[in-house]
Amino acid sequence: MKRAGASKRKAPQGGPPFIILTGLSGSGKSQAIRALEDLGYFCIDNLPTTLIPTLAKLAIRGDLEKVAIVVDVREREFLSSFPRIFKRLRAMRGINPVLIFLEASTSALVRRFSETRRPHPLAPGRSASEGILAERARMAPIRALAGEIVDTSDMTVHELRQFFMGLSRERSRAGLVVTLLSFGYKHGVPLDADLMFDVRCLPNPHFVPGLRRRTGRDRAVAEFMEREPSTREFIARLEQYLRYVLPRYVAEGKSYLTVTIGCTGGRHRSVMIAERLGRALANVPGTRIRVRHRDIQHS
Repeated sequence: MKRAGASKRKAPQGGPPFIILTGLSGSGKSQAIRALEDLGYFCIDNLPTTLIPTLAKLAIRGDLEKVAIVVDVREREFLSSFPRIFKRLRAMRGINPVLIFLEASTSALVRRFSETRRPHPLAPGRSASEGILAERARMAPIRALAGEIVDTSDMTVHELRQFFMGLSRERSRAGLVVTLLSFGYKHGVPLDADLMFDVRCLPNPHFVPGLRRRTGRDRAVAEFMEREPSTREFIARLEQYLRYVLPRYVAEGKSYLTVTIGCTGGRHRSVMIAERLGRALANVPGTRIRVRHRDIQHS
């Protein structure tokens, strides 16, 4: 989001792809970086976090065309310094940074560590499950920054490669990738939001016993909310606003836009509104609309 009073128009972001892979240990980052290497990316695994801006400058200068790096908890300064460095990277002109977070279920990760017989980097001498739980908690702020979250629990190496091939095609097909991200305020606001809308003013299905365990994807929840004129008016006004601003972001040359929609818990109202907007905005020229629900699994 632009600052009020900005005197200069921000230059189009443009520039070469700069993919940052991170995520949980054992989630498939090594396979992912090899897939990107096959797609012609210049790849570096376990790059020190402080060197990311230097590599980005080389890409901007034209010395490197397409870059993909892996950074994670193996590097001592990663957790403390990466959020600041990623913010700096996003402010650079002439480069398109995208942060992809790989994760998997605890059972899948335990199985992988058992198969490889490698110790978890955060739990040497202890069980893999202890390390996984610790890492998941410590990586939560980094996960919140990600533009793409990939659950590899049931993915084969081939499916992982297909995902990255699809991601590469999407980048060339759409000028602006718009992520409609639902979230719950009680779990913290997304750190990477470009636009943020609060829907806690709408009727709350959480207080309806038959709807509490459902989510905003369920028809019963949507029907309950849409019975109220305030919900229908809210959706119409927000859709009208986004239809106005999205073409202007496209004209500016922006590649990614994260529109966050928050309710209290992130399971009902924000999910329903994000789903409705995703369908309503699917035909905006020059954009590709994605819908993600950050906190839908929280009870």
